[in-house]
Amino acid sequence: MAIRPPLLQRGDTIGLVTPGSPLDTKLINDRVQYLKDLGYNVVFGKHVYSYEGITAAPAEQRAADVMDMFKDPSVKMILSTRGGTGVQTILPFLDFNVIKENPKIISGYSDITVLLNSLYLSSDLITFHSLMLIDFRIETPVYNFNQFFEATSTLNSPRMIQNPPDILLKSLVPGNVTGPIVGGNMTSLVNTLGTPFEINTQGKILFLEDTHAPTTMIFRYLTQLMMSGKFQDCLGIIMGECTNCLVSYDTDYEDLINSLLVPIGKPLIINLATGHGFYKAAIPIGANVNLNSTDNTLTVLEPSVS
Repeated sequence: MAIRPPLLQRGDTIGLVTPGSPLDTKLINDRVQYLKDLGYNVVFGKHVYSYEGITAAPAEQRAADVMDMFKDPSVKMILSTRGGTGVQTILPFLDFNVIKENPKIISGYSDITVLLNSLYLSSDLITFHSLMLIDFRIETPVYNFNQFFEATSTLNSPRMIQNPPDILLKSLVPGNVTGPIVGGNMTSLVNTLGTPFEINTQGKILFLEDTHAPTTMIFRYLTQLMMSGKFQDCLGIIMGECTNCLVSYDTDYEDLINSLLVPIGKPLIINLATGHGFYKAAIPIGANVNLNSTDNTLTVLEPSVS
């Protein structure tokens, strides 16, 4: 069974890190104030505000910030300021044994996907495909906060992950499977293939989402994942939204799913609202879930924190 990190409570300390691309200083400060107004203490990694072009700082320094937060006993949750680019470059510099001995909530999406799945793969730690610092603002939908805090601050179990009422889950291949859930941003996961941090889908339920990619690119990603055996190995498939994805050759995102994934015959649902979309369901990477694509339900079967 995967390791559940201790739950988050008001008054706890949140450690901020910037594992990928840099973020504007004022934006960071505004979002930090929102966290403080919610009742949390905040500590900063040394390179939260750094800017070195594509990434905030060299990989070793960004990795050191993450490790410092895992080692700090006062920190209850590690929150990424943003995703962006370059998160995978910190992975070789992480000490997964130390992380396993100091389990903590860590949350994010987009390029943070590679960190979340690598921590589960190498430290057996449940991580959270959910909010980042940039999402802590008054404009964020209540749905997103409800999802985040129910996953990280309660022991509610089982927990059904339900989309907002105006976005319906849709079954394309009926079935009923149970297993650990992995996945996230498709672009980021494809970039791990052929590396020591390649996603493992064996006996897992795989979910994917993406943003701002033309369907020609999504076609390439799905084909690469298929040729790498990721769809053949998994128990079931959940396709999230592809936000702002351009249609190519009169072929849209759902057309690709129908032509490439439906024939595999694995239980399959689409339209999960998470990641880059306006609404963000909280997905605990590594937790056991039940995917019932006959009834269009996705249920987390155990608490994702302790």
